[in-house]
Amino acid sequence: MPEHGSGLRIAQATDEEVHSGYVGRQLREFNYGFVGEYPETQPVRLNARDADGQVMGGVRAYVFLYWLHIDVLWVEESARGQGLGSQLLSQAEARAVELGARNAKLETFEWQARGFYLKHGYEEFARIDRYAGDFYLAFMKKRLG
Repeated sequence: MPEHGSGLRIAQATDEEVHSGYVGRQLREFNYGFVGEYPETQPVRLNARDADGQVMGGVRAYVFLYWLHIDVLWVEESARGQGLGSQLLSQAEARAVELGARNAKLETFEWQARGFYLKHGYEEFARIDRYAGDFYLAFMKKRLG
């Protein structure tokens, strides 16, 4: 990688450097000076399985700075429309509240689940038009508790 004027060079972080968490700890220490201490990031990972143990849906999210960040909520096509997505979302939100979350946020493409989240009390607060082809990406949030 090229050197910069100060003699420093930027390079790909090694796996060991990433796993050490050093950079994240440094940023957290910096943040504490502004917002006070807060818990480390807490994962929220739920799966729904059928009687045969097959995963039919799941949530991948985390709580950071008292916000639930939903990365993925997915339900197998054959199980959609039966309330499974609502149950997964509700349980993820409840777990997040247990972990101290006061709010939730997510991103969803217009062809995905915007209407689903609106029905569950989320509001769209921003969007990026033409994010993927002609489709927009919606940013949504909700107050928890």
